[in-house]
Amino acid sequence: MPRFRHFLAIDWSGAAVERPRGIAMALAHGDGGAPVLVDAGRGWSRRDVLAILLDGLPDDTLVGLDLGISLPFADCGGFFPGWRETPPDARALWSLIDHICADDAHLGATSFVDHSELSAFFRRHNGREGACFHAPDARHRRGRFRITEERQAALGCSPYSNFNLVGAAQVGKSSLTGMRVLHRLNGRIPVWPVDPLPQSGSVIVEIYTAIPAIAAGRRAGASKIRSHEELAAALTALGSPAPQGSGPIDDHSADALLSAAWLRVAAHDDALWNPPGLIDVAQTEGWTFGAP
Repeated sequence: MPRFRHFLAIDWSGAAVERPRGIAMALAHGDGGAPVLVDAGRGWSRRDVLAILLDGLPDDTLVGLDLGISLPFADCGGFFPGWRETPPDARALWSLIDHICADDAHLGATSFVDHSELSAFFRRHNGREGACFHAPDARHRRGRFRITEERQAALGCSPYSNFNLVGAAQVGKSSLTGMRVLHRLNGRIPVWPVDPLPQSGSVIVEIYTAIPAIAAGRRAGASKIRSHEELAAALTALGSPAPQGSGPIDDHSADALLSAAWLRVAAHDDALWNPPGLIDVAQTEGWTFGAP
């Protein structure tokens, strides 16, 4: 297992603007101390984050990105079953999304979800649910899920399908825009488990911020933190000091701070790097770090 010296958590957003309010970053040092917000002063753009990942990371950083790094594959034997150009693995999927969305501003993904053939797989606004949004043998009406999302549900979480683009808790837009960023890294940072875990250097993993909250003793249905006092209690439960502050805190900043401290603890757990069934989906669906 690699020895990380820094832990960076990034709360992500797929909003179709240059600087989404939902992007927040927090850094925790391996030698301890309270996690700290990394503040751009004017908010973060997705291009800003890409630049940091390419050239601004501290040495040996474990980066947790709060987005889905791939789409469901195992349930239907492919990302877009029946479409002749469906990609064979996650890296090919990232490339496809970035190619189709090349003209979308702010590393957006509108062109992908509005694609004449691919739109059939998405649930979009105004009641536009594609004919392929559900798997043929669907057991529920929430769309297709990856194996890792099924495991998240076993923790008591309520994951959303990455094909769902509707509702305040939807993660589809965030995931698609994040995949454009992952493609543009051009392999310079391994993305676990699509790439093997190296013995040294920085690594990117997918995170789901409800998992750190559960690890800190919060209920899955009440994972959002909106005050410094709640944040301090959660960080204490993880064995971490809390940053100074009192009163309200936005949930994006709180998610990033708590997740950075959790990554510092969780990175040393061998079981989280070797979940059962990982090998079957590592290069297609990926995995959420911390999912059982």
